Amino acid sequence: MKFIDVSVPLDANLASYPGNTPFSLEAVKRISNGDSSNVSSLHLSAHAGTHVDAPRHFFDNGLGADALPLEMLIGRARVIEVTSRRGIGADELTGADLSEEVRVLIKTHNSKLWGSPEFHPEYVGVTEAGAKHLVDHGIKLVGVDYLSVEEFKKPGAPAHRVLLGGGTIVIEGLNLRDVEPGVYEMFCLPLRVIGADGAPARVVLRS
Repeated sequence: MKFIDVSVPLDANLASYPGNTPFSLEAVKRISNGDSSNVSSLHLSAHAGTHVDAPRHFFDNGLGADALPLEMLIGRARVIEVTSRRGIGADELTGADLSEEVRVLIKTHNSKLWGSPEFHPEYVGVTEAGAKHLVDHGIKLVGVDYLSVEEFKKPGAPAHRVLLGGGTIVIEGLNLRDVEPGVYEMFCLPLRVIGADGAPARVVLRS
């Protein structure tokens, strides 16, 4: 049995999606300054690092992060690898047998981008056709290995709207660099932030 942590570290080297609050750890109390304990404040976006998108991210009446079903956030997940850098469309997904899957994590060259504080707008995202393919094949959770499932600045955010509107949970910000394609048991536990449009999560795979 092996556990693989596919969450990205929250530190100074974490890239932020443009317009989102960058991560920082602020010292409030420090023993070295004569305080009784060490206490810090966290500053970050609900979509920082490894996180889950809730339907409320694009639909005002959608479920918040606290209401996402745990039975979908924990369970069998298939990791597939897509080598295309043009976008993850239906053609790129056709070769993957998803007939027995409800959770799919997509590994791309994006995982090599982690560790750089610079945001890389050339990351590979899921196209509208790719999102429709996943929903049509019964996928209820999809994970991607950079800060957005959407192609950068795609007008109308069609991938988000198709997936979240179709009842598919989205995990963004995974690091799948050291994960081989195959079937794993996934544990994804987003913070229980009431009514939030997203929430940071720790995601672990067990092989």
